[in-house]
Amino acid sequence: MNESVLVLGSGPIRIGQGIEFDYSCVHCVWALEAMGYRAIILNNNPETVSTDFDTGSALYFEPVNLESVQRICEKEKPVGVVCQFGGQTAINLAEPLGKAGIKVLGTPAEAIAASEDRAQFEDLLEKLEIARPRGRAVRSLAEAREATAAIGYPVLVRPSFVLGGRAMEIVFDADQLESFYRAAEDANPGQPVLIDQYLFGKEAEIDVICDGERAFVPGIMEHVERAGIHSGDSMAVYPPVSLDMDLQARMVSVASRIALALGVRGLMNIQFVVQGDDLFVLEVNPRASRTVPYLSKVTGVPMISLATKVMMGESLQSLGIESGLFVPQGEPGRDYRETIVPAETLAGMEPWRPHLYAVKAPVFSFQKLALVEPSLGPEMKSTGEVLGIDPTYPGALYKALVGSHIVFKGAGYVVLSLSDEDKPEGLRLAQEFAARGYKIAATKGTHELLAANGLESLCLQKIQEGSPSILDLIMGGQVRIMINTPDRTRQSSEEGKRIRRACIEAGVACITSIDTALAMILTLDFFEGKAQPSCLPYPDYLLG
Repeated sequence: MNESVLVLGSGPIRIGQGIEFDYSCVHCVWALEAMGYRAIILNNNPETVSTDFDTGSALYFEPVNLESVQRICEKEKPVGVVCQFGGQTAINLAEPLGKAGIKVLGTPAEAIAASEDRAQFEDLLEKLEIARPRGRAVRSLAEAREATAAIGYPVLVRPSFVLGGRAMEIVFDADQLESFYRAAEDANPGQPVLIDQYLFGKEAEIDVICDGERAFVPGIMEHVERAGIHSGDSMAVYPPVSLDMDLQARMVSVASRIALALGVRGLMNIQFVVQGDDLFVLEVNPRASRTVPYLSKVTGVPMISLATKVMMGESLQSLGIESGLFVPQGEPGRDYRETIVPAETLAGMEPWRPHLYAVKAPVFSFQKLALVEPSLGPEMKSTGEVLGIDPTYPGALYKALVGSHIVFKGAGYVVLSLSDEDKPEGLRLAQEFAARGYKIAATKGTHELLAANGLESLCLQKIQEGSPSILDLIMGGQVRIMINTPDRTRQSSEEGKRIRRACIEAGVACITSIDTALAMILTLDFFEGKAQPSCLPYPDYLLG
């Protein structure tokens, strides 16, 4: 009888999360069976492909916890357990399984602990001389106050060992600290709360496949929105559109050094923030991330299959893969192994012209989730994703926006209601709309800025001040699109929430990030019918 391997799923988790882990588990099972193993799945989420009766060799529909794994291992006698593809639920079991004498395949439990534990991870980065935001793990409100005094506001407050940015908030002053700290503490009782310096800059992320000796990066994804919005709610573009080759080389080098130092065997995700010329490591996850299905699709690199083979003992070299970044060159669909560029060579390269751009955009269910505040922040709110693919970046962006329901609704006004920190960039936004003949309406502060710069707009009153107010325009069907950015220095006002809620009820697209709005400017020719996105040609691996 063939040897068995137990693959842990993610279990039932929060709405909008889990499809990436289901994808990863299913592709892992397929890879294991192709290698001749009997693949067993443990998962108890009925809304997954991994729990279909014919996906694996055997299915245990049980809670994904230590007790269940121990009982299954006693019965099935697997050669080991795969924790990397079931998200935070599965990866949290790696250390207890190791202590229980059960073999964890791939990245060892000690390496997982070193990346998840704040003190160990900071020691590692210090040793490697890699920059990260200053931070501290605390276990009381008093310690949190001490940490913020040392770090300085703004800070990011979040619970440890959770998924989806749950209870994560950006805190700008002492008045906000207590309530946000309590929420983070309640989200994962018994675990420390993390207080980190909040860095406002461009965000990017990398998935790495490492065998302990080599580290391969299939691609780099640049976020459209700056740091402060959860990666699951951010739009992301592959390949990067504003990261120069020197910066990409540094990202690949840093990611590779961390993966090798940790002893990663399989997949690892790393998130960066860029401030000017400075590169900081935000977070490292020694597991599959939500970008894996997206990046696998658009690059043609079978990431889960490769990671599974590495976890089972094969080397990247034996698979024909060297260290470096996959840079597609030549004809679309060319074997990715032929165009892997080492980090040290990337810095001297000319920017490469891709055959296609791919933009990942979040999809929300605010109409069905009436109590959810629609403005975006560090806690994930999206319930799905769409992918826009086109030979041009604006074309891919347009497809992604349409797929995520950001479209212009009929005739009427483009309404601008911007926070003070977004007004300078909002002026550029208004100038672009005005140059194209759009009618603009704006709240008082934004209206005054536009008037001072020679732009006409309809001045809107606050709801309680009478007509014409934003609410009047929305409910009267006179709004084509709403751009409403909440003030980051304080909690959203009740009026702001009512405005965003009214947009949802009226079916008006409401953009709450200035970066999303600025990106949308690139797509106006498509929305106006002056340009058409391309459908073909696509590489065969995208059409299969």
